[in-house]
Amino acid sequence: MSFTELGLNDHLLQALSEKGYQEPTPIQAAAIPAVLEGRDVMAAAQTGTGKTAGFVLPMLQLLAQGPKVRANSVRALVLTPTRELAAQVEDNAEYYGRHTTLKTEVVFGGVKINPQMQRLRGGVDLLVATPGRLLDLHSQNAVRFDQLEILVLDEADRMLDMGFIRDIRKILNLLPAKRQNLLFSATFSAEIKDLAKGLVHNPVEVSVSPENATAHTVEQWLIPVDKSAKTRALIEVIKRNSWYQVLVFSRTKHGANRLVAQLDKADIKAAAIHGNKSQGARTRALQEFKDGDIQVLVATDIAARGIDIKELPHVINFDLPNIAEDYVHRIGRTGRAGSVGEAVSLVSLDELDLLIEIERLTQSRIERREMEGFTPNNPLPEIALKAPRKPKKPKTPKPEGEQKSRGNSERKPQRDRKPSDRKPDERKSSDRKPSDRGDNHKPRSNSNSTAKNSSGASNAPDNRTNSQRRRRRRPSGGGEVNGNR
Repeated sequence: MSFTELGLNDHLLQALSEKGYQEPTPIQAAAIPAVLEGRDVMAAAQTGTGKTAGFVLPMLQLLAQGPKVRANSVRALVLTPTRELAAQVEDNAEYYGRHTTLKTEVVFGGVKINPQMQRLRGGVDLLVATPGRLLDLHSQNAVRFDQLEILVLDEADRMLDMGFIRDIRKILNLLPAKRQNLLFSATFSAEIKDLAKGLVHNPVEVSVSPENATAHTVEQWLIPVDKSAKTRALIEVIKRNSWYQVLVFSRTKHGANRLVAQLDKADIKAAAIHGNKSQGARTRALQEFKDGDIQVLVATDIAARGIDIKELPHVINFDLPNIAEDYVHRIGRTGRAGSVGEAVSLVSLDELDLLIEIERLTQSRIERREMEGFTPNNPLPEIALKAPRKPKKPKTPKPEGEQKSRGNSERKPQRDRKPSDRKPDERKSSDRKPSDRGDNHKPRSNSNSTAKNSSGASNAPDNRTNSQRRRRRRPSGGGEVNGNR
């Protein structure tokens, strides 16, 4: 099948030809006709299989057939979880629409908002945005949605993982009810399906690969190594294999910075990309990596889905991810669009549980290859492959009348409980029986009959509580004392 058979117009076909694309990928062949028909779509496919073109191409064709965009308005909106992914999607949209008159823009945080507001004044046909910055722009009346025709949630599962669900729901409430909705993601968890219930209507469901499967074009293996020897092992792997363009994943930001410093000492030019870096630094590091100016790019999972480098040959997991699904997205940076790639993981014994979860998710064993000179003192045991976990059922909200807290509905307030209702250790001394206070205890005598010593002070024991002792006696206007009226 060729792109011409999918019903795309000549402008888009020309751009595809100039980019060197002749045949659509399976996800593109399945999704493009459904989007062109105006249907809602839920599409799941492995990372690197061409999902972006699967929704950008038909969107551009539909937008080209519609009315002119008005000032500050948007006709199609793509929401992404990260700045890098937003920039990548907008780059693709701009390239595919280069022979049309459609205007595309991208907005995200980490940069000044005023230039973005200025670019939105004339209206935008296709806007790619991260949720937070989009809400900021809307609150300042810089963007309107009354002309919106199409909404896309790209990498929706990652947006939920990053805690964007509230922002997404706020945005959905701002959009017109009548619109076309597209959900594109590498995985579809129970939470995503729950979100989709109120978003898509009678959708076309597209899935071209098993859920959470890794691309067959990626050769995977792991190197068992002691944790203390990981940095030396990483340097050895890169130098021994003469790898030049290598994407390394670190679990933490500080770990990424530390790794860059150690690689630089070993004469391996490297840069880090993570959430603590400014947007300018992240963009500059990514561009230098693409241009071949730096040998190694160290990244955290926040940037995993926004890095799209043509024919990236090598990915190394310096640390295994805490979330098993992130392993699929990490190694999906290589072996993209039919090209081959290698994914290596440096695994120490303390990461055994993470490895078990990854193999359980993908339902495949990762080949173990020991590296000479790095045999671990604490070997990595072979664990039998476990059956996949059953998907969790989404929680159903309780009716309003049943949402009272357990404490309010079952327990009486302390002040309303009778002494007999309290536990023995909760009863005040005044509530207890004489037998509870000891055999030698005598009831307090009347103040009028209390014996006094020569100085006029009472000889009786002071049975007042601490709060009673602290209570100050203040004279009132009538000459009486508070508490004795």
